[in-house]
Amino acid sequence: MNLNLELDPAWVKRFTGEAASLVQEGEFSQWILHEDDHILALNKPGWLVCHPSKQGPMSSLVGAAKIHLNSDKGHLVSRLDRETSGIVLIAKTRFGASQYQKAIEQRRVGKHYWVWVQGKLMGEQEVNQPLAKDLESEVYVKQTVRKSNSAQSALTRFEGMHYDAAADVSVVKAIPVTGRKHQIRAHLHWLGHPVIGDKLYGPDDRLYLEFIEQGWTPRLQQALGFPRQALHAAALEFEGLDPRLAYRFVAPLPPDLAALSASVGWSPPL
Repeated sequence: MNLNLELDPAWVKRFTGEAASLVQEGEFSQWILHEDDHILALNKPGWLVCHPSKQGPMSSLVGAAKIHLNSDKGHLVSRLDRETSGIVLIAKTRFGASQYQKAIEQRRVGKHYWVWVQGKLMGEQEVNQPLAKDLESEVYVKQTVRKSNSAQSALTRFEGMHYDAAADVSVVKAIPVTGRKHQIRAHLHWLGHPVIGDKLYGPDDRLYLEFIEQGWTPRLQQALGFPRQALHAAALEFEGLDPRLAYRFVAPLPPDLAALSASVGWSPPL
């Protein structure tokens, strides 16, 4: 893998913990994709957690949203891991929360992610493999493909969009049919195409522990080449919603992934 990237140093420091990961004044409004009486759709950056933390309301997307809404009544309909960017929905009413959550539970929602992976992955592939806790990993949250009584069925469809031979990187469209923890990343790891920048499902899961203990180190830079997992929730489209509700949301690439895409000669379709 040979990435030729020029990332904003201020962004890298913020993401890696060298600078405060707090929402700054004026930032939140830039992430709003759609807002009406019932829903707030946001394009979450890859350095921010969804759920409130001990560092105050501006240390999380939900905390900043409550300040924006001037209310504690926002309902988190969808969430993303800290390092995954893209669409997060916060319902402003119980009616909206109920409608969107039921649609998700009943799988009346289509969604796709853009993901940048190591190696050549082209064409269409479907991975229908169960996921369970990885008993061989030191990291408690890590999942793996294996059969057990605790395993959950998991189905992901992948479509290779572009391959850059010089970097040995593919851009892939991922469609998770089920919604298991770390599903896309674990299935890609099983395929032998780990996500660029993934500390947990990449070349060595001990990088994840090193990052927690020491922050962004030269060894992580050498091994990963990108400060976070290159995974972006790009689109959500709901079926069977009340006609008063918005049903389709699209999130453009954030600057870091736009830079990564440019480095491998790809841009997302309109």
